[in-house]
Amino acid sequence: MSKLKIYKTPSESEIIKTEVVCPNDTNPMGILQGGRLVEWMDIAAAICAQTHTEKICVTASIMNVNFKLAAKIGDIVTVKAKMTRSFQTSMEIVVQSFARNVHETKNKLISEAYFTFVALSENEKISSDLTPIKPTTILEKQLFRSALKRKHSRMKTMES
Repeated sequence: MSKLKIYKTPSESEIIKTEVVCPNDTNPMGILQGGRLVEWMDIAAAICAQTHTEKICVTASIMNVNFKLAAKIGDIVTVKAKMTRSFQTSMEIVVQSFARNVHETKNKLISEAYFTFVALSENEKISSDLTPIKPTTILEKQLFRSALKRKHSRMKTMES
């Protein structure tokens, strides 16, 4: 008899999305628009959440979007989304974006943020049966612990 799995590791739902910066993605200076990058990050986070829960998931909040470097027309952008923690009705996903020129091999971190998602049940109500996360690496364990602090911070911001 097979044993029912009661948790998932962050790597089981990790998503890597790749885009090329095209002229329609940029401002008049040829620099990738922040809103377009956040859109790509949100899509990667949504796929990560849906892979984890096996349900339709929607964005509840985006915390601390930090733009570190610019990407330009022709750059290859890689967006990585990984679960940090699931709570009773929500889950947190860390999303990092990297860019590189086609002639280079080294990716540069251009943005990172924490996304909170909720899963919807079939009747479009927020689901409360989320599979717990079991971190395995040192970094995953650090992100798991700090996710609770970020959640409390988000809750305080929403109350004020």
